[in-house]
Amino acid sequence: MAQIGKVNKVVLAYSGGLDTSIILKWLKETYDCEVVTFTADLGQGKEIEDARHKAELLGIKEIYIEDLREEFISQYVFPMFRGNALYEGVYLLGTSIARPLISKRLIEIARETGADAIAHGATGKGNDQVRFELAAYALNPDIKIIAPWRDWDFKSRTALIDFAEKHQIPVPKDKRGEAPFSVDANMLHSSSEGKVLEDPWTGPEPYVFQRTIDPVDAPDKPTIIEIEFKNGDPVAINGKAMSAATLFAKLNEYGHDNGIGRIDLVENRFVGMKSRGVYETPGGTILITAHRAMESLTLDRDAMHLKDSLMPDYARMIYNGFWFSPEREMMQALIDKSQEHVEGTVRLKLYKGNVIVEGRKSAKSLYDEELVTFEDDAGAYDQQDAHGFIRLNALRLRTLAARNNR
Repeated sequence: MAQIGKVNKVVLAYSGGLDTSIILKWLKETYDCEVVTFTADLGQGKEIEDARHKAELLGIKEIYIEDLREEFISQYVFPMFRGNALYEGVYLLGTSIARPLISKRLIEIARETGADAIAHGATGKGNDQVRFELAAYALNPDIKIIAPWRDWDFKSRTALIDFAEKHQIPVPKDKRGEAPFSVDANMLHSSSEGKVLEDPWTGPEPYVFQRTIDPVDAPDKPTIIEIEFKNGDPVAINGKAMSAATLFAKLNEYGHDNGIGRIDLVENRFVGMKSRGVYETPGGTILITAHRAMESLTLDRDAMHLKDSLMPDYARMIYNGFWFSPEREMMQALIDKSQEHVEGTVRLKLYKGNVIVEGRKSAKSLYDEELVTFEDDAGAYDQQDAHGFIRLNALRLRTLAARNNR
């Protein structure tokens, strides 16, 4: 067990499920301390008020249950989407971006309640332990962190069930055996990993998918929508202004109904191993396509190319848990600067798993029909200028070729 010394009070990230209920009781027994529970509603789609009842049954007096959907989307998801962040080219970072917000509230609640420690239910093999703890230490370098899955002596699911029954923690029938796979979900995505999904050659069964219908079963008629942007963020759908979370929920509906946002991924975890996951990000897949279309019209060429070149590092920072690092904040400032004129409307066609850009318009557009036309351009562009432009850019290539031909 990690040596963290005496603990007086700990704030536990509590889902209300069996595992965190066992952790709650284990903390009280192991550290003889008070436990505060914190349950965040990030749009995971579960009845989180059940967590209050379960915490009360386990004798908890200080129970925090908070709806953080608006903050999650406006302060974490939207800034990340301004950067078009994709980890390893495909993953929209649905789990990664939720962890810094949960950690921030854990630290804030610890301060409010006088707790000297926080605890989480992430395992010792995954990325989430790193994300939770890096974020927490960035906000409070003196906080004590307890990670029971790294510390306790339970060796099997049976041992956990025995502990639960001994301490009168209710064990649902469907929790007595091994779950077929593990699920993490929030408003941005759902991810499914482990057990029946561990063989990367075996495709996922239909029951794995929770946020999208099968593209094969999606309507034969396309859905046309328009998304309006301001400073790089979506602000309206089909002309109707909405709050961040309401808008994103609507995009999720469109994505679900049209079978959009499924990926089957083998990714490189920060801790050093590869893992296979099945992810669904319906609204996010629509949003990133629309955002790139809006940027294509309004961003300067070299500004866009610089931003694109930085994206893999930006995505890796978020994936690895460095949301509160100075380098991520510096890069965010650059990204946000680039979004000052990213405004206008994008029209999309959603059809059987596809997001197709059909049109884009902006008062801040850099697209000039007079310049690109094949017709007589009335002096807007002198084609003779291209001769010298090409000669100058070819100079080093001709010099290299002359040397190599000698």
